[in-house]
Amino acid sequence: MGKALSPEATHNERAAAYEAAYNNRARVPGHPAILDRWRKDSLRVIDARRPETLEYGPSERQKMEWFDAGPGAPVAVFMHGGYWQALDRGWFAWVAPALLEHGISVAVPGYDLAPGVSVGKIISQMRSATEFVRARSGKRPLVFGHSVGGHMAAGMLSEGRARAALAISGVFDLEPLVHTSLNEALKLDAPVARALSPIHWPAPNGATPGGTTLDCWVGGAESNEFVRQSREMAAAWGGKGADTHVEIVDGADHFTVLDPLADPNSPMVKRLVELATAE
Repeated sequence: MGKALSPEATHNERAAAYEAAYNNRARVPGHPAILDRWRKDSLRVIDARRPETLEYGPSERQKMEWFDAGPGAPVAVFMHGGYWQALDRGWFAWVAPALLEHGISVAVPGYDLAPGVSVGKIISQMRSATEFVRARSGKRPLVFGHSVGGHMAAGMLSEGRARAALAISGVFDLEPLVHTSLNEALKLDAPVARALSPIHWPAPNGATPGGTTLDCWVGGAESNEFVRQSREMAAAWGGKGADTHVEIVDGADHFTVLDPLADPNSPMVKRLVELATAE
């Protein structure tokens, strides 16, 4: 997982450590083959399942694939990662079939990317997507997401828009990203990064409508920073009344941590089904 950051580290040492911890494509040399698999599997799923493509906003990327499990089915919304600057909904249709087998409809929204739009704007687009799903289904959806998709899933839960959230390798505190090359497109400064960090947002403790459960799943082979982020997020919200849980996925890196989503019998999928169907 790499060394933990020392409190005595210099600015340059800290920046280098954050770069190593958060630049997952550099950390996982085999990631191109995994991304290629995601894309090819998604094309096969779209061809076989023929989801509806729905517009939830005015821009070209503000569309979602809707995989329908039937009238009255619970709905799960998957929010993809890519540090708000890469990938799109077309890479992630493959997450739908396992949940469809359990009678869960799945929505996979896209969104505009940085640097064309700000992180705050993208979060606002995910609000629109979540509310679109809620209006269409008549109920708050389960939200789940990967990396910054996990960040946005937690944000939707904080704001009362979701019934529960499961974040996979989530980034809940954005301040470390300010010191990395990833910020060239994001253009965050420390105050904005803090303001956009769900770890500082209101914990869903039952005082307002919406669910109170946040699961933080993270790969055991990820950097110490990603493991820290999940543990600290669960502790922060759990200490304020939310129902939180951390799950370490043994041996998984930042990309293979999503593999269980393809297996209808995996613990991750079973947990999603539990969260989507709980009364």
